[in-house]
Parts: sequence; C-alpha cells; structure tokens
Amino acid sequence: MPWIRTPPEDGAPPDVAAAYDRDRETLGYVPTYTRVFAHRPAVLEAWHALDGAVEASMDPRRYELATLAAALRLRSSYCSPAHGKVLAEQFDGPVAVVDAATDPAAAPLSEVDRAVMRLADTVAAGAARMTEDDLAEVRGLGLDDAEILDVVLTAAARCFSSSVLDAVGAEPDAACSALDPAVRDALAVGRPIASARAAAPVIPGRRGRRRSRRRRRCWTRRPRRAPRRRCRPAGRPAGSP
Repeated sequence: MPWIRTPPEDGAPPDVAAAYDRDRETLGYVPTYTRVFAHRPAVLEAWHALDGAVEASMDPRRYELATLAAALRLRSSYCSPAHGKVLAEQFDGPVAVVDAATDPAAAPLSEVDRAVMRLADTVAAGAARMTEDDLAEVRGLGLDDAEILDVVLTAAARCFSSSVLDAVGAEPDAACSALDPAVRDALAVGRPIASARAAAPVIPGRRGRRRSRRRRRCWTRRPRRAPRRRCRPAGRPAGSP
C-alpha cells in the first residue's frame, strides 16, 4: 500500500468515481497510480492528456522502448513492468524484453532502437549533465529534431510519473504477477511486486527498506557519475505509468 491514504471507492466524488470506473472498464481493476492521483483529479486528467499527446506523436513501439529505458534507469518497478508488458505482448515477445532490460547487447534491436533507448536512459539519468553530443547518435541515424524531442519528452514524462509514485511508496500492482516470470523478475528493478509478498504495515515516520538486486545495463556510451542513492524506488489507458 502507498504511504498516503487513497480516496475510497465508496462515496467518492463524481470525478474520482469516473476515473475509477474508467480504469475498471478498460483494465478490469483500478491501478494504484490512479488511486494516488485521485487526490487531485485535475492533475490525473492533465497527466493523461500530456502522456497521451506525447505517445500520439510517436511510433507506438518506439514510445514503449523509450519509456522502458527511462523507467529502468529510474529503478521504477511500477512503470517498468507496465511498459515491458506492452512490449512483450504487442511487439517483441518476452525473451526480447528480458534481453533489452538485462543484456542490451544481446537484444534483437536495431541501431535506431538502441540509440533511442540510450538517449532515454541518459535523460532519465540526469538531463543537467547532458551535452549536445548526447543527441549526436540519434541524429546521425536519421532522427529529425521533432523525433529527438519526442524521445526526450517521453523520458522526461516518465521521470515525473515514476518519481511521484516512488515518493509516496506506491508498489507495483498485483496484476503484474500475471507477467511471464522471467519478464517480471527482469523488470522488478526497484520495489518488489506486491503479490510477491504480503504487504508490510507502514510505521508512521519510518520508511521500509527493501533490498533489490541491481542489474547491469549498458545503454550509455561513456562512463557517467553514478547518481546519488536515494530511498528505494518503486492493457493501459493513455497516461498510465
């Protein structure tokens, strides 16, 4: 459970009830991210609109690749499985997704795919450290300026979503347990998936610390200073994490 209470379904205001009903109709359940954002329905709708607009401008597979790369860099066990599931079921299959997450050199990706994922990874790792050279690879492979911006927007949007969810202690939805076990294990790069254990009680004023094995990924082309370690991070409608 998140560290903050989420609006209950019984007696929910009309805009919150509408958000819950929409997810239940499209997904069969109400994901944790909707429950968290339901405290501010206008923000939830704005996030849907922003993420949907970014996704609409891109090739769907490229959007998912860029999102997955950013979510992995952010160690988001909430967003990584959600988008890895889309890639596995709609595009590349589970084996390719596992390779992309754990052994990029072995993954069946094109040069453009790899470059897109490297750029998304670089943005999520810390845009303030970037230089124009970080755009050279995708530019050299034929992406125009608008397409480069699409990748940057995708990664930056993921930074927002993943950061919000991790900052309030949102764990991956139990529905992720239906993923292929190899895919689930490869993408649980932050907090463990909820169904893997009984939910631990939250003690006010304390944050539970859980160990998570860090998998090596090699998207970046040159060594970068490792980000300072923080507290453990954690069908989708448009705007889902």
